[in-house]
Amino acid sequence: MTTPSSADSKMPALIAFLFIAAGLVIALATGITQGSIAGGIIAALGAIPACYGMWKGLQQETQTSLAMSILALLSALGVGAILIILRVIDWFR
Repeated sequence: MTTPSSADSKMPALIAFLFIAAGLVIALATGITQGSIAGGIIAALGAIPACYGMWKGLQQETQTSLAMSILALLSALGVGAILIILRVIDWFR
């Protein structure tokens, strides 16, 4: 059974995944192979709630929320970087 505190510590990771999804939707609207600066920035902004979730997970000593937040952080930075790099490559084609 989850306690309210463990549910609260998972929420930042879920918010980070929503930022990633929003960035991907923006990139899909313009063409995923062309990338998107705005989509990349929005996806990378997911790192902020992910870092907060990591801190919260460390404070509460919950491994699940910490692991989710680390995955969200790496995903946010990775997706953001890929979308921006694809856009820069598209400029030089």
